[in-house]
Amino acid sequence: MPAYHSDQPGLVTIFGGSGFVGRHTVRAFAQAGWRVRVACRRPDLAFYLQPMGRVGQITAVQANVRYPASVMAAAKGSDAIVNLIGVLTPKGRQSFDTVHGFGARTIARAAAEAGAKQLVHMSALGAAAQSDSAYARSKAAGEVATRELFPDAAIVRPSLVFGPEDEFFNRFAAIARMSPILPLFGGGQSRFQPVYVGDVAKAIVQLSHARPDSSGGVYEFGGPDVRTFEELMKFICDETGRKRFLVPVPLPIARAQAFMLELTNKLSLGIWPDWLTVSRDQIALLQHDNIVSDQASAEGRTLQGLGITPESYEAIVPSYLYRFRKTGQFETRRTF
Repeated sequence: MPAYHSDQPGLVTIFGGSGFVGRHTVRAFAQAGWRVRVACRRPDLAFYLQPMGRVGQITAVQANVRYPASVMAAAKGSDAIVNLIGVLTPKGRQSFDTVHGFGARTIARAAAEAGAKQLVHMSALGAAAQSDSAYARSKAAGEVATRELFPDAAIVRPSLVFGPEDEFFNRFAAIARMSPILPLFGGGQSRFQPVYVGDVAKAIVQLSHARPDSSGGVYEFGGPDVRTFEELMKFICDETGRKRFLVPVPLPIARAQAFMLELTNKLSLGIWPDWLTVSRDQIALLQHDNIVSDQASAEGRTLQGLGITPESYEAIVPSYLYRFRKTGQFETRRTF
């Protein structure tokens, strides 16, 4: 695939642009001068993205990875394509295999047929065909499918992504507000390297320029700090002013508890809040380290290798966890 150099960015189509990582990526592309097409199942729910750019710079179109024709139509005329589609918990027809496997293949094929100069595919640290997590296995299948159809694609594997709308710090802060106990699944010693969503978005914009030095690689993104699950739970309790018991939960018990929560969620017909549900697959993910490899660091396939200095979770997370304190923003302690 020929190298692409341009001082004037073109059109980028972002699949999954209305999600958590997507909204920050849309903003980053708009600030870099790209025309942005957001492809999602419900474009009517993506209008909030338009003020992130100039008038007419950001548009939303309908696309569903289960219907390849809609994906092909959304990809048409794109200079770059970004695949951010993903689910943490399968629902209905949105299964792991459908979204991460079949969906990745559909988008990669559309990118190739549309003549896009670059494709950036977001996977996850821990993606492996032999993983005990269905999520991780499906992410690995998505990488393989992407490589088969678009060999020069840049694959991005972030660690735990944090930001104002994240599903980690917000979820456990909400649980800490209601429960006197926070479970440490499997002992809570698995290590994570939280990475700021804004840094991930900046890197994706850089990788969307199909240059020989930034295409066809697998990039691993992590923040400056490596912490255990237990340390992150202590941080959440400290920032929200909650004194909670951190209780190690053996894996067999954790899986049984997760099964009961999954069952409760199904029997409630959607009334049971998602943030109170921890699945057995998520328990499996929490048992493995989620940090950038030494090889990726040595080869420059990291944020630092792209010239981005990653933000620390300790500097940003307090700015949005304050709402979980007993008196919210009126808490006397300062976050800056």
